[in-house]
Amino acid sequence: MEHRKKNIFELTKCSLREYRETDKLPVALMADNVRSMYNVGAMLRTADAFLIEEMIMAGITGCPPHPEISKTALGAEESVRWRHVPDALGEALRMKNEGWRICVLEQAHDSLPLQDFSPEEGERYLLVVGNEVKGVDQRIVDLADIVLEIPQAGVKHSLNVSVSAGIAMWQMCSRWLGRDGKLR
Repeated sequence: MEHRKKNIFELTKCSLREYRETDKLPVALMADNVRSMYNVGAMLRTADAFLIEEMIMAGITGCPPHPEISKTALGAEESVRWRHVPDALGEALRMKNEGWRICVLEQAHDSLPLQDFSPEEGERYLLVVGNEVKGVDQRIVDLADIVLEIPQAGVKHSLNVSVSAGIAMWQMCSRWLGRDGKLR
């Protein structure tokens, strides 16, 4: 069997304008004090792939335009709606009060293994990922409706924040996306 790779024309699903007009999943991603601009760009690119409603850069998290973000985002800073807020906790609390379910990606004693998470119909989710060293602010962990953890079997006890965010976004969004990448 021959496995022929797709060319750029086969991979292009829509224009920037069409993407912006496409319905998005009821998931927002918050980067809580993420230091690396490369991680921010990678998360924007993944948010684009999975039709995330928006990305919120909080605290010291950098924002476009920035060359390091652009290098890994590959244009997703233009397609994904994003905004900056100075206070991650305040924004998480505001969104919770608006009815968003707060999901924190963190290692905690009462965490839910990511593969056991199933989004509920009609709910909106804020997925919060944290600083590369300190993780998600404990006050946001305390506020969370759900603490999700990616089970790991190796010697190392953590993954890169953009990798973790990508795994979590895939798990959350795979319930809504079909094989063709369109909403079911």
